[in-house]
Amino acid sequence: MAAYVIGALTVHNTDWQQEYGAKMPALIQKHGGKLLARAPASQLEGEALLHGVTVMIEFPTTEQAQAWHADPEHLPLQKLRQGGSHMDMMLVGGL
Repeated sequence: MAAYVIGALTVHNTDWQQEYGAKMPALIQKHGGKLLARAPASQLEGEALLHGVTVMIEFPTTEQAQAWHADPEHLPLQKLRQGGSHMDMMLVGGL
């Protein structure tokens, strides 16, 4: 069953983006993931919950999504991103 990582990203500076952007796609692919969206969200109803840029990544299973997030190669990229942005991230299992 597919699983989706959804993140809301607020960028404070862009110093980290070149290195992060060069390495993250391969790490996502390593765990069977695919980037589905990276753009500001449009509000359709209710209160806005996703700020900044919304990122959506699809993984074949929740286990693969969790393995991506826990991968030791991910930690330095997380720290890099956290140095120039704020990310709220959640994992949603598919139907």
